[in-house]
Amino acid sequence: MEYVVIVLLVIILVLLIISFFRKQDNSDMTERLGRFEVSITKEMNQDFTNLNDKMEQRLNAINDKVNERLDQNFEKTNKTFTSVLERLSKIDEAQKKIENLSSDIVSLQSILTDKKSRGIYGEVNLKHILENVFGVNDKIYQLQHTLSNTTIADCVLYAPEPLGTIVIDSKFPLENYQHMVDKKISSTERMVHEKQFKIDVKKHIDAISSKYIIPGETSDQAIMFLPAEAIFAEINAYHSDILDYAYRKKVWICSPTTLISTLSVIQMIIKNIERDQYTSIIHEELNKLGMEFSRYKERWDKLAKSIQTVNKDVENVYVTTEKISKKFDMINQVEVAKLGDDHSEKNTTSSE
Repeated sequence: MEYVVIVLLVIILVLLIISFFRKQDNSDMTERLGRFEVSITKEMNQDFTNLNDKMEQRLNAINDKVNERLDQNFEKTNKTFTSVLERLSKIDEAQKKIENLSSDIVSLQSILTDKKSRGIYGEVNLKHILENVFGVNDKIYQLQHTLSNTTIADCVLYAPEPLGTIVIDSKFPLENYQHMVDKKISSTERMVHEKQFKIDVKKHIDAISSKYIIPGETSDQAIMFLPAEAIFAEINAYHSDILDYAYRKKVWICSPTTLISTLSVIQMIIKNIERDQYTSIIHEELNKLGMEFSRYKERWDKLAKSIQTVNKDVENVYVTTEKISKKFDMINQVEVAKLGDDHSEKNTTSSE
């Protein structure tokens, strides 16, 4: 900008000079001034052209930098937008899974409201636990086994003595438990449901004790399986009278976790018993092998004695053989000597 101002001032000065000399009416000076004006005009045009080119170059450079910055910002914005879209899609998927889970929970609640469905749920849960601990093994447990009193047990476990055959039955007292722990209702109503919950559990204990403890057929104790950890925890934490009642009836209450622990202990006992049986079998076989080795030793001693006797006989035969060989040698030497003497005597006679 300063350069442009200087150029304008120069132009104004030149014009003033031209106007001044024109007043002098000097033609020669006018001609020179005209040429000077033309040259100044050319130089100024060239300067303006150069200035315009430089300005254009600088503007182009600024435009390129601005475009570059805009492209970079657009790329970053695009990446951010893409990332936001991906996260929104993941959030949408998670929301759908939560909705599906909510629907599954609702369907599970609807299933558990029916007593028969709860019974099937407990039996299926019990089956999975048994298969996880023992595998599919009819020699250790049987499902839906009919006892001699025509009752059908959910599971019969063939435990080693002194435990014997243990019956496991699944029970799921849910309705009164849900009302008992529901904070939306009054404490009086919760107390009523708590009493009813205890009655329900004790009824299940009585049923198991009367149906599934059979002298001479089953063990003198049975297991009541509760497929809900929350109900088991509630009983152990706040209802010790139910535990005492079950103890008197010889019914042990188990949750899925405690049942797995109990069955794992029984499995270890079974393995130890099998190991002990194999140990006794090995001991018996070792005793038999010891007896066979004793017989082998006796027979070997007899054979050794026979070998020694034969060895002595062989030595005696060898001595006799040596003696006979020596005799033959002596005989052979005597005959050769006699033949030699007879031949010498014949030669002497012929020479005479």
